[in-house]
Amino acid sequence: MQPWRAALNVVFDLGGVVLTWDPAAIVASVFGDPRARQLVLARVFADPDWHELDRGTLARADAIERAARRTGISTVKLDALFEAVARALVPMPESVALVETVRAAGNPLFVLSNLHRASLMRIEAEHDVFSLFDGRVISCEVGACKPDAAIYRTLLQRFGLDPSATVFIDDMQVNLDAAAATGIQTIRFQDVVTCRERLHSLGCI
Repeated sequence: MQPWRAALNVVFDLGGVVLTWDPAAIVASVFGDPRARQLVLARVFADPDWHELDRGTLARADAIERAARRTGISTVKLDALFEAVARALVPMPESVALVETVRAAGNPLFVLSNLHRASLMRIEAEHDVFSLFDGRVISCEVGACKPDAAIYRTLLQRFGLDPSATVFIDDMQVNLDAAAATGIQTIRFQDVVTCRERLHSLGCI
């Protein structure tokens, strides 16, 4: 006889959890000069404009122009960088298999992710990942991004989730800390095996 398991609302981040996300590798695919790579990581990926793109409050063309002024890098190279970002977000088979296992065990599944509009459109066009989930909250669609408290409230309110019966899986501790502040349980994603073990310990698989 199988032991009884309580279903949990299981919420997955996308980049670095379900989809590949490696900023250093993305930058290296466009820029050969190590100094240029460091500049892009510091002045593009780590700039506040990146969060504005995630929120959907800054257009890609404007972000490129602003980054060009900040860094001295041509808009052509920066456009290639943004193309590389969207292209690099592809499903990781082992993570997809874990999502499918969690779903098969009867747990409602949701996405909570920061994404630029262009990246979201490319994922929707090229991959079927969203069909695995019962609902989603994407930063550029709701005008808030992790770790803003508003995006977690949106998740809970939109789907009527009890935070104590919800677990959020993300690869960044700052995002998990913000989720925990709302009462949501959390799992720091390091690899699929460890994540599976944590989900098992919570009794949902």
